Order: sequence, then C-alpha cells, then structure tokens
Amino acid sequence: MAENTEAPLGMRYEVSDGAMLLHRSGTGGPPVVFLAGGGMSGLYYWNVHNLVAEFTTSVIYDRLGTGWSDVVDLPRSGTQVTDDLHELLRAAAVPGPYVLVGHSLGGLYARLYAKRFPGEVAGEVLLDPTHEDIVDYLTEEKAQRLRDSNTDDPFPPEQLDPMRAAYRTTFGRALAAWPVEIREPLLDQGFSREGYRQSLREPMNLPRLFGEVRDAGPDPDVPLIFVSAMGTDTFAEELVPPEAHASLAESNQIKHRLYTDLAGGLPQARVRRLDDAGHSGIAWLRPDAVVQAIRDTLSH
Repeated sequence: MAENTEAPLGMRYEVSDGAMLLHRSGTGGPPVVFLAGGGMSGLYYWNVHNLVAEFTTSVIYDRLGTGWSDVVDLPRSGTQVTDDLHELLRAAAVPGPYVLVGHSLGGLYARLYAKRFPGEVAGEVLLDPTHEDIVDYLTEEKAQRLRDSNTDDPFPPEQLDPMRAAYRTTFGRALAAWPVEIREPLLDQGFSREGYRQSLREPMNLPRLFGEVRDAGPDPDVPLIFVSAMGTDTFAEELVPPEAHASLAESNQIKHRLYTDLAGGLPQARVRRLDDAGHSGIAWLRPDAVVQAIRDTLSH
C-alpha cells in the first residue's frame, strides 16, 4: 500500500504552520466549508461537496497533520486548528461569511471557529457533532474515561496493521460507487501506516478541546441545524460486535437528548433526526439530508 499519494483534487496554500490542501467548486455565496470528522480528510465529503457546488461555492480542505496537508504533531489545540482555517480561507481568497458544515470532531471545531470569528459565520450545520457537554449526559464511569484521555499512542504496531486493513476494506465498501480516481488515492492515503496513525492521534486531546470551547464564550446567534444520526452504518456492521449494538443505541439516545437540549437554548437552532444512517456514514448514506440542511440554513 502506498505511503504517499498525490491528491486527486485541490491546491496547497501556505499558512503559518505549513501548507494545507483546499479544493473549491461552484460559485456564489455564502460559501459552504466542510470540516471533516476526526482524522478524516476533506475528500471524504466529495459527494456532498459536489451537490452543494450546484448552488453555491463549496470548500473541502485537510487540516494540518491529516490528508494531503503538511504533517505536524497531533493532536493540535482548537485555537491552532481554527487559526489554520482562518488563514487558509484568506490565502485561498474564499470570502466570508461562511456556512460551516462540521462532522463529529469537525462540529466542535466549527463551533469554536464561530465563537472566535462570529462575524465570519452565516450559519452552521453540525453532523452528529462532538460537544463538550456530553460528559454531563454520561455515566460517571464513561465520563471519567473521557476526562482521562491523554496523548499517549493507544495502539502498538501489532494492533495497528490489522485495524487499518479492516477499516480500509470497510470504507472501500462504503465508497464503492465513487470514481476510482477519487476513491483509491483517498483510501491509500488515509490507510497508509502513518496516515492511519495520524487519524488516531488527532482526537486524543478532547478534554483540553472541551475547555477551549467553553472558554470561548457563547455560541453566536446564527441559523444552526443539528443532524442527529440515530441508525447504524450498514457498511461497518462487521466492525461492531453484536453485543455492542445495545450500547450504540443507548449512546444514540443520549446524544439526541443532548442535541435537543442544546437547540432549546439557541434561538435559531433545530434538530433533524436520521434513523437510517450512523455516525460515520451520515454524509455517504444520506447526502440528501445533509444538502437539505445546508439549503435550509442558507435560506433561513
């Protein structure tokens, strides 16, 4: 498997801490900017990016340390990540204000960006986002496990190779209908030994990130849609043992309750429930729902 591949789309732009890959399609505004889930690169959102580019400017990019952007030590602080994006959008001459579409960990980064640069954000669509208040909804055992996360490498080499092989097969199945010239470089890069290890490192500072987001102040009053994935990703069922399905369903209910409570305290926030997609595959299995949420945010 290739350790390095050339990006099939996009250009690299210099920011303070390195060069970052960005790909832009479409015209008009406000531009939509996708913030990938933890350890994922922008190209994983290629399908919804293309659909959004039919009616406005759409941007996908790779955070430093991920995808085809420069390698840096991970994890990085939320301030670094949002500063990088702030610089990148200027270097690439993408004018604001933006609609930020953040998936999972990318949802946490999107909210931090909106808090730090509120005048640059026209709206947010959060796809099953990570949120700092989740610890208040967990059992004490699970909450403590999250608080105790650290930056030690969690996987020795003898575990890493079988894991990345299994996940590459699973993601390849999920993206089987994508053009080979997009899918294969994406999988080769993401599941190379170092690419996969970096993907595991990126979300390893959640307690610190949670503190940064809390300290950044209130969420700005902009249109916001939480898209809550309540189902399972059928393409990934073999990665989750049957005995874990009940725990997953319980976790989904906790997450949905959190989003509903959060939306109740934000004047322009709404929750959309999806019962036929899971956390990882929300943009692949239900691109129509993602695009509709973006359209609704643009027209709010």
